[in-house]
Amino acid sequence: MMAIDTLMPATMSSSPAPCSRSWSISEDSLRRYVQFASESCIQELLAASVTNKGNGNDGWKVLTLENGVEISKRRSDSLHTFRSRWVLRSVSPQQFITVANAIDAAKQWDSDLVEARYIKDLEDNLSIIRLRFGDNSKPLFRNREFIVYERRETMEDGTLVVAVASLPKEIAAGLHPKQSNAIRGLLLQSGWVVEKLEDDSCVVTYVVQLDPAGWLPKCFVNRFNTKLVMIIENLKKLAQACPSEGEI
Repeated sequence: MMAIDTLMPATMSSSPAPCSRSWSISEDSLRRYVQFASESCIQELLAASVTNKGNGNDGWKVLTLENGVEISKRRSDSLHTFRSRWVLRSVSPQQFITVANAIDAAKQWDSDLVEARYIKDLEDNLSIIRLRFGDNSKPLFRNREFIVYERRETMEDGTLVVAVASLPKEIAAGLHPKQSNAIRGLLLQSGWVVEKLEDDSCVVTYVVQLDPAGWLPKCFVNRFNTKLVMIIENLKKLAQACPSEGEI
């Protein structure tokens, strides 16, 4: 049994070495590891949500600002981290999170996704999930799968945070062996920060940094990241159509 003390999380901005083995760990050790690793991801997400509006002092460069949606990027070693921020009018934080966390409906806002399912629930707010992109996905997505944790937290001021990132490949292989026809990618950091505004509206920050794995030119990897951020338009439509608490 691998002790939890030996399972240190990979740095968010660098890719762990390719997996050549698997680790079998207890559920308690897995829970403690994910709690530890996800805390860093949560703090990075919160930091990304309180920036200096892309003026360069915090490393973020605004790529587009259109129809109230800002898309920015920040260099992290050889990859870029992408961030999208937008305001949802007359949509509460809970309405948005209900849509964003509806794993069965994930294919509605990411057309390349062919499977999203829970592998294990560690706590009420802590889960392990498998995401799979299939044969008919776009070239950058084809036959890639991700084994990720998802942690959901409500901060003291009511801000909702959802942190999602890949497990280390050795742990992921122990939980769910990789299929022979799939390439296991690495979601280095991802998630939502949803802040409540007046009149039951909210501001959403979405951050993603991902290494799809396999041989891909760096420019294509960055396009992959950009595409994941662009799914916000679909999420906006779904969230605006979601019933409010008073209508349920």
